[in-house]
Amino acid sequence: MNSRWQYRVASVGATVALTLLALVVANHSLVQNLFALVPYFGGPAPSVLTGGQFAVAIATTIGVVSAAMWPVFKPRPRRILDTILLTQKRVLLAMVGLAALGYYNYTYKLPRSTLMIVTGLLFLVLPVAMAAIRRRPPGTERAVIVGDDPAVMADVLATAEPDVVGYVSPFAGRESGAGLDGQSFTDGGVVVEEDPLAELECLGGLSRLEEILVAYDVDTAVLAFGDADRMEFFGTLDTCYEHGVVAKVHRDHADSVLTSGISERELLDIDLEPWDTQDYVVKRAFDIAFAATGLVVLAPVIAAVALAVRLNSPGPVLYRQERTAEFGDRFPVYKFRSMVVDAESATGPKLSEEDAGEVDPRVTRVGRFLRQTHLDEIPQLWSILVGDMSVVGPRPERPELDTEMETTADTWRRRWFVRPGLTGLAQINDATGHDPEEKLRYDVEYIRRQSFWFDLKIVIRQLWDVGADAVRTVRPNTER
Repeated sequence: MNSRWQYRVASVGATVALTLLALVVANHSLVQNLFALVPYFGGPAPSVLTGGQFAVAIATTIGVVSAAMWPVFKPRPRRILDTILLTQKRVLLAMVGLAALGYYNYTYKLPRSTLMIVTGLLFLVLPVAMAAIRRRPPGTERAVIVGDDPAVMADVLATAEPDVVGYVSPFAGRESGAGLDGQSFTDGGVVVEEDPLAELECLGGLSRLEEILVAYDVDTAVLAFGDADRMEFFGTLDTCYEHGVVAKVHRDHADSVLTSGISERELLDIDLEPWDTQDYVVKRAFDIAFAATGLVVLAPVIAAVALAVRLNSPGPVLYRQERTAEFGDRFPVYKFRSMVVDAESATGPKLSEEDAGEVDPRVTRVGRFLRQTHLDEIPQLWSILVGDMSVVGPRPERPELDTEMETTADTWRRRWFVRPGLTGLAQINDATGHDPEEKLRYDVEYIRRQSFWFDLKIVIRQLWDVGADAVRTVRPNTER
């Protein structure tokens, strides 16, 4: 059994066993009597469950605690302190769920004293158990190098950490001359030419990365890409995240990734999970609530705008365009059409629906009003609802513009570490793609500072700006 499945089995088993033990201890008459002496919190007590009541309490408590701890059961590249804090948060969430059950006409109701004792015990003991289970014995860390740059791979091999079992290359299995510096690779074979990687086994191509991580029980993947291609570099990060594998990069080649904190070590951790799990759930819940409410409240406006667009010029109501998503994937963005049909055919993609100015002759009369009031953005609420976008995040760009902006801002792909948003820190500060470096600074600052309350501040500021633009558009010009 590999380490990830060992962790899953051990963490579930420890949760069940410790929850059962905490219930037995909390339900003991001596413990109940001692707890009754605690001022304010001790009453009413003692309350000892017996027979069938206790059996139901055990089943229910174990079920609720296990469900709340589910994110902890999935292997993730977490530090010890992060594991402890996450476990404590999930314990508190489980106890809130158990307390809520007591307000319903359910045959089970955990006594208040028992609930508080179990909470205290699990809050102290369970995080320690999860941290202990998560740790591997010293000297057993296994790593693979994933990349296409021999120089970067050589730098990784020169470090003392960790034990590298082989490398994965996008060139594996291709014909001679197609590999690293003209070298040939065979799927699962060995590079035979004289170079720093000659004695290192080629485990296969990127298409087999998931299989390799499981087969070799890999703990760490060290990225060594010369040019972080969106589908290869970020696809590797996505696979590492899904399998709980730590992703690292050599400190001398860390310009194109987001690393966790500052370290003197040669290999730096890549932050695969910048959001805390609970923050992510809250953010997603807010996205769904915001998008659903907006679509319902604005339904009459949507119908009116659709009719106006259709009557103003022939063609579809919506305009569709591919944008870059999290980890470099692509997704369709929809807006109300504000230009004549095939407006880009005459000028090319650089002057599209979003880039053309309000005085552009291709912009329709209704389209000009929609842009000034931001009503053309309403269909993107659907993209938020289905999970392609978030309310707040780096504004998604077209793939061809991403490539162009990388020539100005070398670390442009840092924006891809989080889900793109309808608005963001760059938008409320009027930073656009005309200055990629400024826009990137705001986007990276958002990624580092992100939290639910920070999102809320950005949304309020954006709504205020949208309202001000709408008022200026519809208010008669009284100065003339």
